Amino acid sequence: MNFGHVRHIHFAGIGGAGMCGLAELLHGEGFEVSGCDLAASETTARLETLGIKVALGHAPDHLAGVQVLVISSAVPGTNPELDAARSRGIPVIRRAEMLGEISRIKWGIAVAGTHGKTTTTSLTGFVLTRAGLDPTVVVGGRMHFLGAHARLGHSEYLVCEADEFDRSFLALSPVLALITNVEPEHLDTYGSIDAMEEAFVTFANRVPFYGATIACLDDAGVRRLLPRFSRRTVTFGFSPQAEVHGREPRFSSTGADCHVVERGRELGELSLSLPGRHMLSNALGATAAALEIGVEFAQIATAVAAFTGVARRFERKGERGGVGLVDDYAHHPSEVAATLQAARQSFPDARLVVAFQPHLFSRTKAFAREFGEALLAADVVLVLPIYPAREQPISGVTHELVVEAAHASGHRRVFGAASFQEALAALNDLLRPGDVLLTMGAGDVVRLGESWLAGGSR
Repeated sequence: MNFGHVRHIHFAGIGGAGMCGLAELLHGEGFEVSGCDLAASETTARLETLGIKVALGHAPDHLAGVQVLVISSAVPGTNPELDAARSRGIPVIRRAEMLGEISRIKWGIAVAGTHGKTTTTSLTGFVLTRAGLDPTVVVGGRMHFLGAHARLGHSEYLVCEADEFDRSFLALSPVLALITNVEPEHLDTYGSIDAMEEAFVTFANRVPFYGATIACLDDAGVRRLLPRFSRRTVTFGFSPQAEVHGREPRFSSTGADCHVVERGRELGELSLSLPGRHMLSNALGATAAALEIGVEFAQIATAVAAFTGVARRFERKGERGGVGLVDDYAHHPSEVAATLQAARQSFPDARLVVAFQPHLFSRTKAFAREFGEALLAADVVLVLPIYPAREQPISGVTHELVVEAAHASGHRRVFGAASFQEALAALNDLLRPGDVLLTMGAGDVVRLGESWLAGGSR
């Protein structure tokens, strides 16, 4: 990988899910990589073990010798390193631009969609790895088979997650653009559903004439956009009209499987150890992408069966006192509903106790009613304070909106918790042997589950 005279690249916010993988990848390519973040984490500790220098906090001194500053969309415009870089004439680029530059010089497969991006990207990368294609893989979650967010390959293939937030995915130049679904999301940056859908159309049409858009035919949002896709399109899903479709899907406590048909040709059985229809759909998307490259179905099926998932995607964390703990990243109403459905399939006889942490004030305001309806599938729900991430509070918008919406939907056992400590005390009172505790959200709710698992008390 040749970036001309640039050798030292600094990442502001290096511990972020999207940033750490890129940092690791560029470090593996021989660049001098440094970074900073507001707090130490498991991710920053791992980067340091690789030889990447990580500083805590943001300060101009961190830019000594730096030739390019990479920032995430979460970095505010008042960041001291950003200000210093501009005053010193150091180029500042967003994470998406750096990933886009890598995709420009690779044969790229980019996975986009409101939900399922991380799992589908990881699974596609795993299939190509098992097939001997030695891909480079960059994902927004920790892949269990690597214990990392990235894999440095030495072939022409790149498999990457394409984030629609802030139109970041439009910086990519993939040969295959895979779209899992399209639902209203990030309207705080898009302003309207029409603008968001237009961005997905632009992403789909960025592929070259020899590439293809791979899209899930089961999704209503995708179907609405199909007529606007200008490149060759390959559809996947459970619909018999999809070019790659799963027939007779079956779901159990140990996973999911189906029979795969490609354009009328019987390919065989596809078995996945992860539960839920949404996970099996992700596997069909990865299958369609791998088939497009020329991977044999037998190789695909073998890899899919061996795939163990991604951190925080229906991750079984352990058990305490006869109560199982599962953690999931679900932070959109559709994701919450899909995760709860998977939990019911995995634990049909268990009482399902959910600790849900809403993510972003804007998302909570926009989807409070839908969250309330989705949570009906749980037996007991604790709703935690909103995780703000990049946002400032919005007047009148708290986690109680979700509690009220769930009550309005008919749920009788939904409670608000003012803090992790209060939630932990409530869980210790609520949980009994045979229950399953499911922590959900894109914030730090995983810490609540880990604290409970470690025997944390009120």
